[in-house]
Amino acid sequence: MDLTILLPTETLFQGPVVKLTARAANGLFGVLPNHIDFVAALAPGILNATAPDGTDMYFGVDEGVFVKREREVNICVHRAVQGADLSRLSQVVRESFIEIDDRERRARAALARLEANVVRRFAELRDIRP
Repeated sequence: MDLTILLPTETLFQGPVVKLTARAANGLFGVLPNHIDFVAALAPGILNATAPDGTDMYFGVDEGVFVKREREVNICVHRAVQGADLSRLSQVVRESFIEIDDRERRARAALARLEANVVRRFAELRDIRP
């Protein structure tokens, strides 16, 4: 299979692989060359790719999209890193992707409350006018 890992600004990896393991929202899944074509929403986690020579490659990936079509696998994510130390890579995923996503969700919720408050105050001003 030909694997391509795409980030918004660059291609992180492009090359042949014989096996992939990734994490979707509903759990881990594996893909071999003759696997049926499919699409999956990736959850933050570790992607394991095995090269034709048997070497394992590890990528820490953020949320994204996994598309397998014939012999091509395209993975599009906002953030990803490649690493050899699995424990360090797991820590990077946890700190950089999962915790940041939680902070972003809280910030978006706070912003939504502020926007609702501004709209409500404008409505109150409109009601006060003669």
